[in-house]
Amino acid sequence: MQVLVVEDDHGIASFLEKGMRAEGYAVTVATSTDEARRWLTANGAGFDLVLLDLRLPDGSGEGLLRWTRSEGLDVPVIILTAKAELSDKIVGLDAGANDYVTKPFAFDELLARIRAALRSTKQPTASELVVGDLRLDLLTKVAQRAGRRIDLAPREWAILELFMRHPHQILSRTQILSNVWSYSFDPGSNVVDVYVGYLRRKINVPGASPLIQTVRGAGYRLIPP
Repeated sequence: MQVLVVEDDHGIASFLEKGMRAEGYAVTVATSTDEARRWLTANGAGFDLVLLDLRLPDGSGEGLLRWTRSEGLDVPVIILTAKAELSDKIVGLDAGANDYVTKPFAFDELLARIRAALRSTKQPTASELVVGDLRLDLLTKVAQRAGRRIDLAPREWAILELFMRHPHQILSRTQILSNVWSYSFDPGSNVVDVYVGYLRRKINVPGASPLIQTVRGAGYRLIPP
C-alpha cells in the first residue's frame, strides 16, 4: 500500500514514516502543499491513502484537499492535525476527508483508522478474487489453483484472502495477526508463521513457482506467478 504523508513537522513525519514502514506500508513524505500537489499530479492514482496535516508552510491542507477532490482523485484522506475544534472537523470532513484525527494521537488507533479507510474503498466489486492462476470464490468459499480445488481451514482462508486483496504488498506478522486473529491474540506467538506454512503447502503446485514469499525481517507477500 502506498501512503502519502503531508506533514511539515520533521519529527512527526519521521515517526509516521518509520512506524508505517514497519507495518508494511510504502511511504512518501511531502512537507508542503506544493510538494504534495506535485506528487499527486504525477502519481495520484498510485497512492492508496493520504495523511494530511492542515497547517502547512505554503498554504492550508484544506485547500489541498479541495484541490484533490476537484481533480477527481478519490484517494482516501485522513486529516491529522492539532486543530481540534468541532468547526474544524466539520470543515475538513465537508471538504472531502474520510476521517479526522487530532494530535497528539495513539499510533495504534491511527493504524486502525487507516485500515478502516482502506476497507471502505477496497470492497470487492465481484464475488471472486483472482491473482494469476489462484482463485477464491467469496460466495461458495471455494479456492482453486490452476483449476485444482484447495481445501482450506477458516484461518488459512482468511490469510489467503488477505494476501489476495493486497498482492505484492509486504504484510507484517502484526498486520496478519490483527486482521485474522485480532489484537486479543498473543503477539509473541508464532501462530502466523505456522499457518502461513500450512497455506504454502496447500497452494503450491508441483512445477509452478511458489506464491508466498518470505521477506526477512518484514513479513510475507503474495507474488503473482
